[in-house]
Amino acid sequence: MTMQASTQTSIQSTQPTLADRFFVEAMSPAFREDPYPYYERFRGPTPLLPVGETIWFALGHADVTTMLRHPNLSTDESHAATEAERVEEDPNRSRSLLFMDPPDHTRLRGLVARAFTPRRIDELRATTQAIATELVDAMAAKTGPVDLVQAFAYPLPVRVICALLGVPPEDEALFTSWSRGVARSVDPSVLRTPAIEAAIEEARANLRAYLGDLLAARRRTPGDDLVSALAAVDADGDRITSREVVALVQLLLVAGHETTVNLIGNGTLALLRNPEQLALLRRSPELVGPAVDEFLRFDGPVQITQRVVTRDMTVVGCPVKRGDEIMLVLGAANRDPAAFPDPHKLDVTRDARRHVGFGGGIHHCLGAALARMEGQIAFATLLDRFPRLELAGTPERRPTFTLRGLETLPVTFA
Repeated sequence: MTMQASTQTSIQSTQPTLADRFFVEAMSPAFREDPYPYYERFRGPTPLLPVGETIWFALGHADVTTMLRHPNLSTDESHAATEAERVEEDPNRSRSLLFMDPPDHTRLRGLVARAFTPRRIDELRATTQAIATELVDAMAAKTGPVDLVQAFAYPLPVRVICALLGVPPEDEALFTSWSRGVARSVDPSVLRTPAIEAAIEEARANLRAYLGDLLAARRRTPGDDLVSALAAVDADGDRITSREVVALVQLLLVAGHETTVNLIGNGTLALLRNPEQLALLRRSPELVGPAVDEFLRFDGPVQITQRVVTRDMTVVGCPVKRGDEIMLVLGAANRDPAAFPDPHKLDVTRDARRHVGFGGGIHHCLGAALARMEGQIAFATLLDRFPRLELAGTPERRPTFTLRGLETLPVTFA
């Protein structure tokens, strides 16, 4: 996601633009701790809020939902109006499914669906439970405070993803490092330093090389894993290329790992700060399914996504031009009082399935079922094993904006 146009606009004026103010605030510790009051300040009387010459914000649930599904709004940044916003093609890698439009998106997603089946996800349930049990056993054996992020929230989804892909256990640490590096690429460019950009490119190169070797090995000797299944996909002579498989696996690693880490961390912190909801979930463990959707709504792991306008038109009652960029603030949409009564209250009994934490339309999260399954097992296992889970210090937020999560979450079990 790129937002350099906001800084260009500020150069042309002595007065800071709305976008300038927003992104300055987005880098502050107060925003990182709780962005939702800031969203409310930017929520206005019109569906689209102009924040730059070619940039708009959408914060309402109905408007965001409409634009997630709009056929003339693209995720492909090559349509952007300003040259600085356009993304040059890297000849060394295939485009991500996230940034494709039909018909390319339709073709590739359809092929992936043949390998990424509900049956495969269901088969991972026992593996996920075994990993979660092993991790809580290790936590219980420790004395004193434990960092829940490092001890549980991070290793659980990376080990599940590695099991899904067929990555050897001894390489899980490498995957964790590369995943964190690549995940920084989804933050706005105005929040990235040259050092961060270099680290992102290094992580991408290392991950791409590793996945290329893994794919080659699976083509020679297929296994019962997703990489082997993707390599074997063939629909009417249409095969996924090696570069496409590598790009897809890279996407699954970041989207399926980083977001689930944040779901577990953010959801656990929300429960610890709302003890009546924690007690309710303990009394009624069957609520863990609705609770996971409520965590995704209340403090979701993905706060913003982007669409580019592909032709002059009117959308949600507002005129926009070809090349304009619309920032869909998912975190604000999920706290919209028009969609969710008392939206700033955590309520594990709420039917929150209308949340936009998984996006929507043709780009609805491919791994939504996997994320829900992992989240349900994670919270059920934690609450069952630790009946007196408590905060043991001040959590630390990660210095990211698009992906919202915790760096640390110190807890005790006393």
